[in-house]
Formats: sequence, structure tokens, C-alpha cells
Amino acid sequence: SDMVILASPISTFEGLMCQMADILPDGCIVTDVGSTKVFPHRWAKKHLGRNVFYVGSHPIAGSEKRGVEFARDDLFLNALCIVTRQRTTNARAFNIVSDFWTRLGCRVETMSASLHDSIFASVSHVPHVTAAALINSIPQRHMRFCGKGLIDTSRIASGPANIWADILSANAENIVHGIDGVILQLEKLKAAVKSGRYNEIEKLLENARNKRAELIKYKMQRKEIL
Repeated sequence: SDMVILASPISTFEGLMCQMADILPDGCIVTDVGSTKVFPHRWAKKHLGRNVFYVGSHPIAGSEKRGVEFARDDLFLNALCIVTRQRTTNARAFNIVSDFWTRLGCRVETMSASLHDSIFASVSHVPHVTAAALINSIPQRHMRFCGKGLIDTSRIASGPANIWADILSANAENIVHGIDGVILQLEKLKAAVKSGRYNEIEKLLENARNKRAELIKYKMQRKEIL
């Protein structure tokens, strides 16, 4: 193989790297589509030979569904793909991986593994935890009365539990920090609601509304959403 792409749960990466180490040809590139990057870089350095080159990849595409029946030919069109590199990353391998994702239609950005894990704890991992906690907090007997709002808000809670358990375990410190941030915001809203401080409630809600509006505007300008 010239390139191997790991697309299995993150907890399997280290074992797969161990199995591959003795059979990959010199010059082979190993990359992945995992949602965390610090551990994969660490495992690659530990297990892959000096002549096999690891570059981390994380295409921001897909949905909570999995399996070939949900395949799409436009999956990567205009999608963002993070390609991670460390000081020791082979430059040729990095360029090949970046070009691979660009040719599939992605817009590639580069960062370190640690920065990647910090960012995606905030914008991906903690939102999943929050959606799961929201669903778990609602009594089952109330669920059938919900409207589209709850369905939209909780969509990502439908993601595969084993894959997300892996992600949470592989980025625990950043995710715990992010959960603390969500709890802080909930406590602010809780205190304002409990004491009837209408202006403060409105200010907190308006701040969220404005931040989301800026996000949607940015994503539409880049054609990442329609």
C-alpha cells in the first residue's frame, strides 16, 4: 500500500498500527479520519517504523448515521478537513495527504494535534455530550409530545455509542473542561430564571442568538452549508 486510511473506532487504532508495522512498505503513509489526534500521533510514533509516515486527518463531514447505505458522492464537497502535523511529521507525506483531501473537494486547514483536540472538544465533542444529557434528562413519558425543536437540538445524540465513548475517552481532559463551561452557562441561566431577572435572561439568550447568526453567516459564505 502507498497509503492506509484508518476509519475504524479510535480505540482500535493502536492495535491496528501494531499489526501493520511489520508489513507496511518503506515510504507508506498512514492517515485516519478520527475525531481526536493526540493519541493517534503518539501511537504512530511508538509503533510505526521510521520509514512509515503518519499524518493525522479529520474531515468534518458526514452525519450521525453510519454504514454504506448512507454513502453520498458529495460528502466531501466544500467540507473542511483538518490535517494535523507535529515537528517530526514528514513534509512529503503531509503534502500528499493534504493534496488527497483537496482533490476530494475539501478545504484543508493545518494545525497541531493538541490544538485540534482542544478545538473539537468545544465544537463537536461537548455538543454531543450536551445533546445526550438533554435527552437523558427528559422523562420517557414526555418524549412523544416534543416538536421539531427537540428533534433538531438532539440529532447528534443518535450517533453510535461505541464510537462516541471512544472519542470521549481519547479527549477526556479537554471535554471535561468544556462540560464545565456548559455547566457555568446553565448555572447563569438557572440563577436568572430562578430570581426572575428578565433582562439578564434576555441578554444571555440574545448573546447566543447573535453568536449562532455569525456562525451561520460564516458557514454560508464558505458554502459549507446551504
